[in-house]
Amino acid sequence: MYLRSWVRCDCEAVHSCKRVVLTGGPGGGKTAILELIGHLFCPHVKVLPEAAGVVFGGGFPRERLPELQRAAQRAIFYVQRELEASAGVGNPAIVLCDRGTVDGVAYWPGSDSLFDEVGTTLDQQMGRYDVVIHLRTPRHVEDYNVDNPLRIETAVEAAAADDRIFAAWSRHPRRVVIDATPDFFAKVRQTIDVLRGLLPACCEHHVVSLPARPLVAPESLL
Repeated sequence: MYLRSWVRCDCEAVHSCKRVVLTGGPGGGKTAILELIGHLFCPHVKVLPEAAGVVFGGGFPRERLPELQRAAQRAIFYVQRELEASAGVGNPAIVLCDRGTVDGVAYWPGSDSLFDEVGTTLDQQMGRYDVVIHLRTPRHVEDYNVDNPLRIETAVEAAAADDRIFAAWSRHPRRVVIDATPDFFAKVRQTIDVLRGLLPACCEHHVVSLPARPLVAPESLL
């Protein structure tokens, strides 16, 4: 289910859709930021759910056995690709993805390749996305939030996953890195500024401005 915008937009222009990935390790703030973006931008910015959340939330086994990890990553890859295809319908200006198909590299066990398994290449998957925004995971244990019921990683494991994801996307020509910061609202603003710069002029004026201070405590957003 896509996040629905609260913002009305009377734009009838035909858009050249940009596909944007918001990625990073667990606890980086993706979920909260995507929720805010879904309310602050017009409906021509489509915000996708996380494919892993769809897969694991639907009951797919999430265990550490390599065979099951590989099965999960194949399932996530295909769900991600179909979510992106369905979001492209309806004249969006931006399709904002909660992770992308390249993220699976960071979670694939063994020396073989996820992309060999699903019949594609890293370069082909990189080329699917116009911009990648990487939200870095907090490095300090006390800053790592564990409230997400689907999150099984410890703070140390989350930081390691963040580093693997960072390396997986390293060849993308348009990657924006937003460092972890105690001021989560600053992280939100940086992300929104990047997206605002990608909007066509016909939609840009519909973006709702953020208040001077967050509406909820940052720790409850993560």
